[in-house]
Amino acid sequence: MVALHDGRTLDADVVKSDRSLDLALLRLEGDHEDLPEAPLGDSDALRVGELVYAIGHPWGSVGAVSAGIVGGVGELRGPGRGSSTRYVRSDVTLAPGNSGGPLLNARGEVVAINAMIFGSMALSIPSNAAAAWVAGERRPRLGIGVLPVEVPVSLRREAGPAGLVIAGVETGGTADRAGLLVGDVLLAVAGEPLGEVGTLLEAVARAGDAVSLRVMRGGKISVMELRLKESGRAA
Repeated sequence: MVALHDGRTLDADVVKSDRSLDLALLRLEGDHEDLPEAPLGDSDALRVGELVYAIGHPWGSVGAVSAGIVGGVGELRGPGRGSSTRYVRSDVTLAPGNSGGPLLNARGEVVAINAMIFGSMALSIPSNAAAAWVAGERRPRLGIGVLPVEVPVSLRREAGPAGLVIAGVETGGTADRAGLLVGDVLLAVAGEPLGEVGTLLEAVARAGDAVSLRVMRGGKISVMELRLKESGRAA
């Protein structure tokens, strides 16, 4: 059931939900043709230092507004899983009752959906990520868990200073079918050096049907071409 600002309540159906994005899509029933639509902004255009506003019902205070600035747009990595979800980080004040509310830019456009507090930061799901999920776009994934690792000094001239070591391989996934193994070190993706999980995720998201990986196994380096399997989850 959804309560509106004018006192009306409407029944709603849950169309779909995604735990990794912390999102749910609702379809309202009944008379709601007169409801205004919030303008959607481009979250990819957000810049560090940009002014943003959060609207919600913190601690039951209906329609409260708090202001802050964008601290960054990046990934929050899941502990030990080598996976991440994109978030807008800001210093707006969030409290119970803000989750699901909009994060607006200075033009009043929704650029993110407020999700949680992480330490001293407010984390919000970018509007572009939410819109893509609502539209049903599916993100390619490799089916691996990775962790950052430093390359031994003796191999750095050829391999570079750092990479991502594979800590887990999903049975039947893209990486498994390509022959990647636990312990392999990913050095580059699509020609771009790897040192952070986010670099891998972004490169896979931008890739088409295939992606090129530079891999080190047992001190030997090779290049592998992986055919990507689509999924509703990230790499």
